[in-house]
Amino acid sequence: MADSKKKNDKELSYKELVAKRDELKKEYMDLRFKMVVSHVDNPMQKRTMRREIARLNTFIQQKAEDNK
Repeated sequence: MADSKKKNDKELSYKELVAKRDELKKEYMDLRFKMVVSHVDNPMQKRTMRREIARLNTFIQQKAEDNK
């Protein structure tokens, strides 16, 4: 399942990647806040989201280099 997600993200355009990253960053900040205020069912979700944001940043940099 994770492999298909990676392939789908590679095929997105630059603007779509940036929008998806911004959305994930917002969700990540909400999760961090929730972890401080109350109990979270899956604390590993924080790591997963952080890694997905980093992966999207990599794709964004690759698209930016391709456009040069």
